[in-house]
Order: sequence, then C-alpha cells, then structure tokens
Amino acid sequence: MDFQPDIIDLGMGNPDFDLLPIELLRRSAEVYFATADRRSLQYGVEQGDGYFRKALAEFLVGVYGFIVDPDLLFITSGASSALDLLCSLYTHPGETIFVEEPSYFLALRIFEDHGLQVLPIPMDGDGLIIEVLEERLQEVHPRFIYTIPVFQNPSGRTLSEARRVELVDLAKQHDFLILADEVYQFLPYGRKPPDPLAKYSEKVEQVISINSFSKILAPGLRLGWIQAHKQVINRLSGSGLLESGGGMSPFTSAQILGLIQSGQLHANIINLQKEYATRLGIMDSALHEKIPQAEYEKPQGGFFFWVHFPGLEAKALRPIVNRYKVDFREGGLFSSEGGLQDFMRLSFCFYNQEGILTGIDRLATCLKDRSQS
Repeated sequence: MDFQPDIIDLGMGNPDFDLLPIELLRRSAEVYFATADRRSLQYGVEQGDGYFRKALAEFLVGVYGFIVDPDLLFITSGASSALDLLCSLYTHPGETIFVEEPSYFLALRIFEDHGLQVLPIPMDGDGLIIEVLEERLQEVHPRFIYTIPVFQNPSGRTLSEARRVELVDLAKQHDFLILADEVYQFLPYGRKPPDPLAKYSEKVEQVISINSFSKILAPGLRLGWIQAHKQVINRLSGSGLLESGGGMSPFTSAQILGLIQSGQLHANIINLQKEYATRLGIMDSALHEKIPQAEYEKPQGGFFFWVHFPGLEAKALRPIVNRYKVDFREGGLFSSEGGLQDFMRLSFCFYNQEGILTGIDRLATCLKDRSQS
C-alpha cells in the first residue's frame, strides 16, 4: 500500500487505521498465550483447526440464519490467496472465465497471473444480467464465473435473490463454477441483503463461497475461509500446497478463536456498521452539495461509491487531481475490456468525516477548475 499522508486518497479500499481493533486483538492474544498451547506453532491441519472452524460455523449461523457445517469450511490466509488457490486447482492457462463488468481490479490481476481468458458480463441495478450470461453460455463454456454478489466492488450493487437462483441453476446446467467473493456480506447499512450464495454450497458442488476477516477485523491478519461442497473441500485439503505447508494461518486462527467465542467479533462488526453508515451518509451529502453532476446509485453497504461522469477521461484526470492533493481509482481499472473510462471509484471507509469532506472539496475544486479552463 503506497500511502501518502499529504494526499487524501478517496480510492483507498482499506479500513481506517483508527478502526483496526488493536486492543481487542491484544486481549485476545493474551488469552491465547496464557494457555501455553504450542499446537498452533506447528504445521496446521490442512483444512484448518477444528475448534476454530466450529467457532466460525457457529458465528456464521448467527449471522446467516441457516446451518453451517464446520466440515464444509476451509481456512485460508485471506480472500486473495483463496482465489489464487482455486485458480491453481481448477483452471489451466488459456481457459475462459466470466467476470462481472465492472469487477474487482486486483482479482483481474490474479486471473492474468494464471493466464486465463476473461470475458465480461454486464450488470444493472440488480447485479449480473442473467439474460446476457445465458447468451454467452451458448457460445462459450467458462471454467468459472467470478462474482461479488453483495455490495459489489466497485459498483456497490447486490445480486437479487431471483437472479441468484437463476445463476445457480445455470451453473448446474452448464457445469461451471461460481466463485462468490462475499467479503461485504457482513456490512449492510440498512436492509439486510439476500442470503449469501454460500447457502447453496452444501448441496451444489459448483458454488464456492470466499470470505475474509479483512473487512470485519483487520486485513493484516491474512485470515479467511472458503465455504464449499465436501468434494471441493477435499480437493483443497489434498492439494500439494497444503500437504507441504500444512493448514493456512494456524497461529492467527488460534489467537482469533477466543475473540469469536466471546462475541467480540460480532460487537466489532456492529461498531463498523454504525461508523461506515455515518461515513457513507457524509460522502453522499458532500457529493450532492459539491459535485452535483456526479451520477451514482447510493450504496447500501460495503465500501464504495461508483460514480459516473459522462465524457470524463478519469485516467487522464488522476495526475491532475494529485496536484490538488486528492486521488481516486479510475473506472478503467475495473474493466476487463478497457471500458468504463468515465467512471471513478470513491471509498468512504478509510477517512473520517473531516477527511471525506476535505477530499470531496478538493475533488470538486479540481473538476470546477478543469471545466473552466
């Protein structure tokens, strides 16, 4: 992360430093070290520690409202490593995958690393457009589709319940995987989103849910999980990477176990929901007041505003806005086909009220000066 303190980077998709629960983590670590249990310092169980998976499953039941089998959870060192491992096990260079348009730009980098051919499927207000997906499936058989079905990065959109059912049916019919990146599932700021696609994974082998503690606790923990069918869990656990190195993040898992069991993880999520909801409202109001020409759908969760400026070349604008001590992420980063040049992603998670207001004010000044030049 290239952090420049003199620039307000509204493109930053990281949690605010002040929201990283250092005291909670310190107390949790103290509880762990007091046990003098050295097992987590060994190579871990390939699937992840059973006690940790049981605690995580119980936590997920409380949030999701449906049964989660700990035997269908696989512990990872974060969502990115999970995605990379899945690509390693389930794809070969040159194979085709589908992604949403727009899509998370760093996931696109992972797919590039694996030599995959990426084809986009457009979205609307209800998420992935199923009719277009059906048309593409008549022409191409993808190895998988990568989707962020709730509060999508960058668009903030959520896949509707009806389309989730259709997507799963198509995956079974055409035998392609659904890699569902569900890291924003726990961060709604209003109405509860649809159940995660993870709920299908026990019975549908094609559905693989990826999640992480990065958005609800701290990214530096490098801790997450996959929820999937038993056949998928067995394949992950039997991979050469796991047989050689053992389970991912056993030491971190051991320290976070008590935090989950005590309810402190849930309390931290509630705190984040309240704080982020406030910041979302601040950015929304500031955009309306300072940049009324901005076009966007107000997000209901997650981290991001996806803002449209017809006619704007966002990539060319970035060096200019940097001179105003502000930054964003240009839309072209999130396109697998070089489009979306007149969009920008703005985040409300990294800065407090003062930072958001100052950043939007600087961006507004830049846009105004540019329009008058």
